[in-house]
Amino acid sequence: MIEHVAIIQDGNRRYAKQKGLPKILGHSLGADTSEMVADWCLELEIKHLTLYAFSMENFKRSEEEKRYLFDLIKNKFKELYSSDKIHRNSVCVRAIGRKDLLPMDLREEIRRVEEATGNYGKMYLNIAVAYGGQRELVDAAKTLAGQVRAGKIRAEDVSKEMVAKHLYPQGGTAVPKVDLIIRTGGEYRTSNFLPWQANGNECAAYFCAPYWPEFRKIDFLRAIRTAQTRRSSNQAGQQA
Repeated sequence: MIEHVAIIQDGNRRYAKQKGLPKILGHSLGADTSEMVADWCLELEIKHLTLYAFSMENFKRSEEEKRYLFDLIKNKFKELYSSDKIHRNSVCVRAIGRKDLLPMDLREEIRRVEEATGNYGKMYLNIAVAYGGQRELVDAAKTLAGQVRAGKIRAEDVSKEMVAKHLYPQGGTAVPKVDLIIRTGGEYRTSNFLPWQANGNECAAYFCAPYWPEFRKIDFLRAIRTAQTRRSSNQAGQQA
């Protein structure tokens, strides 16, 4: 069973350019797709959905585009806070990443929705914002090193399980291993996305041509089917 799907939502700006629209408008169109994908996950009883909304590399973009993105993400968190669908389906909404680097108004909206949905657990919607996989591992290492210095743990006791507990979101239910990574927009790379969670557990990767705003349910179902087929083949090979 596929329990955790992670998506690199690529192609928003290229889609807008293709349609003769302002590039930043592509992000708004992509946000609509994100909402639909969350609905599909609820329908298919997928427990974890992680969306790559804003990477550490995105901080290099223009101030105008960053401000647009931060406002867009903030408004989406506002909608999630008051969404009947979120509360009715007990969806726990979380931001994973370096939240301290985000504007204060966005951080406040994130805090509100995390507090309002923190006790839910039917589904987890993880929004990766100000996120980088290498940075996540560095932050976990720093936390563990601090605990070793303080005498709370011994260096020789550090294990894979202990590292996993100190990944984002630190202090909460850990983001579990990924079963399937999807990337839209025709790129064939995973771009520093959930490296710890995606490696070592037969995670499938599905790369497809549609830009994120034109990603359809049939594309999503094909990705799920690809991952399920790969898992079945691996299990059959192990039993042979």
